Amino acid sequence: MLKRVGLCPNLANVRGLLARVSTFGIVCGVPLVTTVLLTVAHLQHRAQAALPAVPVPPQNPITESKRVLGKMLFWDEQISTSNVVSCGTCHNPSRSGTDPRVARNPGVDAVPFTSDDILGSAGIIRSDSANNFVRDPIFDVSPQITIRAAAANVNAAFSPLLFWDGRTNGLFADPDTGAVLIPSGGALERQATSPPLNTVEMAHMSWNWPQLVAKLQRVKPLALATSVPADVESARQLNPSYPALFQAAFGDSQITTARIAMALATYQRTLISNQSPFDAFRAGNVNALTPQQRQGFTDFQASNCGVCHTASQDLFTDHSFRNIGLRPISEDTGRQAITGNFNDRGKFKTPSLRNVALKARYMHTGQFDNLNDVLAFYARAPGAPVQQTDNRDGVMDLILPLTQQESQNIIVFLQALTDPRVANGTFPFDHPLLFTERPLDQNVVLGGGVPGSGGLVPQVIVQSPSMIGNAEYRIGLTAALGSTTARLAVSRTPPSNGRITADWTLREKTTSGVGSGMGVATEHWELNLVNAQPGEQLFVQWQVIDPAAPDGIALSSVAQLTFFCGSMGCGCDPIDFNRNDVFPEDADVIDFLGVLAGGPCTVTDLSLPQCDIDFNNNGVFPEDQDVLDFFNVLAGGSC
Repeated sequence: MLKRVGLCPNLANVRGLLARVSTFGIVCGVPLVTTVLLTVAHLQHRAQAALPAVPVPPQNPITESKRVLGKMLFWDEQISTSNVVSCGTCHNPSRSGTDPRVARNPGVDAVPFTSDDILGSAGIIRSDSANNFVRDPIFDVSPQITIRAAAANVNAAFSPLLFWDGRTNGLFADPDTGAVLIPSGGALERQATSPPLNTVEMAHMSWNWPQLVAKLQRVKPLALATSVPADVESARQLNPSYPALFQAAFGDSQITTARIAMALATYQRTLISNQSPFDAFRAGNVNALTPQQRQGFTDFQASNCGVCHTASQDLFTDHSFRNIGLRPISEDTGRQAITGNFNDRGKFKTPSLRNVALKARYMHTGQFDNLNDVLAFYARAPGAPVQQTDNRDGVMDLILPLTQQESQNIIVFLQALTDPRVANGTFPFDHPLLFTERPLDQNVVLGGGVPGSGGLVPQVIVQSPSMIGNAEYRIGLTAALGSTTARLAVSRTPPSNGRITADWTLREKTTSGVGSGMGVATEHWELNLVNAQPGEQLFVQWQVIDPAAPDGIALSSVAQLTFFCGSMGCGCDPIDFNRNDVFPEDADVIDFLGVLAGGPCTVTDLSLPQCDIDFNNNGVFPEDQDVLDFFNVLAGGSC
């Protein structure tokens, strides 16, 4: 306990506390804001922690610089080849580290809204090795959906085996060399290497680690995110590139697959929810639980829920794999697919119940959306899904029927397992606002178009972030005639009657597929300050050669693009102000000062930005700083 003198803690005790906190991985040079946050967290932890010590492999000790790097990587949508999926997209703390979204996989019968459907997680639109959109037999050109619901990652540090089927154990070998880096206790490291290359979740076909490493060497950390947490913002201001952040975390700037995995694992080992009302109750505060919650704990134990969700060490899981008879084994063999053991068929990992009340969906299928239905299934209540009997675990016969009151008591008790920091997204469960969570930064499909073969109007795809600096920006076409010619038209003026008046068109593409509505094409567009300006709006529409369309040209729906700077800024414009590819030259200076004084723009190519005088892209213009920055860059200085 800290001894207080007036309102201030005793200095010697503070020093002792910080020394003890250092055993949690904090080293000299930690940003003050993070030190304060972790110190407060440590004090609260001491007051009511009931969980065991977090297992940390000695080969990957927790350090602050590694933790904050892992936090950035976890939340950076640029880890995906589509730039719209981060690890945190599917593992959001506010939902207990699971996916807050609802996305339907039609299951093995490929028919949606039937009994074998899975409520999983939306990943990326299927894309080939060149990152071109391709048609998927199930999801067409919509985001693919995983075959299982996302498992919670909060408190995952305690689990010796990860994923629903336990396919990730504690032996972590370097994905690049095969050398064993962590002989045991490295399940989080091993798990971290799977999603970034998964072609449903985050990657186009043939994407590999060297390509992802090369991408991290050039992108700005968390550039697509806003409302960045204080610890992350402090770290990236100090080290504004991933190589610099890896230097801080590992001693040199080399980015490797193993280091990415170790940073991600380190961050997740700090996502420990140990400040729930139940933890305070365990620490001796009998009033931390309401009378109904205490009765619910009794009913929970009496009904034998605790056989699998054991309260031992207060983790509320025995880490076992069981077949509870939820769905026919033919739909998903579960653990058997990993072990090859016939007796493991249909078994899945027993999840922890901590923060369970925050989840949007329950079970590996995501088929239940509330705890009432979950308890009804286990208790075999009238109207609940019938339990499958093939290889069903005998423990299911031990679960006693529940009265309505007992069921409600248990649910109220389970709510006491919620750590308010998890629910409220406060440190260490805080996170940035992702691009996909900001509608105002997203491109908009406005509709319109002219139908072609089969009476179908081709559709434009504008999922990619129009962030300046996005080298993988792409605009797609679908529902067009297959095996024909298409090109993307661009306009600076809004559409009229569903059509744009093209100011310029991009190069021709040949649509994939054969027949009406089967054509797909992709236009790639590297966004930079030479060809785009923050706040600039363009309108795009595909022109498709189609004999069945009026005048032989079908037109897609129209999309509105709005370009924006990432959260680390755009930097300064190029000094080739007049975009004539000649620089430096006197004409750039004359044109810049002329436009600044209210003169006309000399850029005649409509495909290029039109004389933006906000040279430093800070959103303030005209201003003296734009002039100073222009001449500084012209002289060879930095922005």
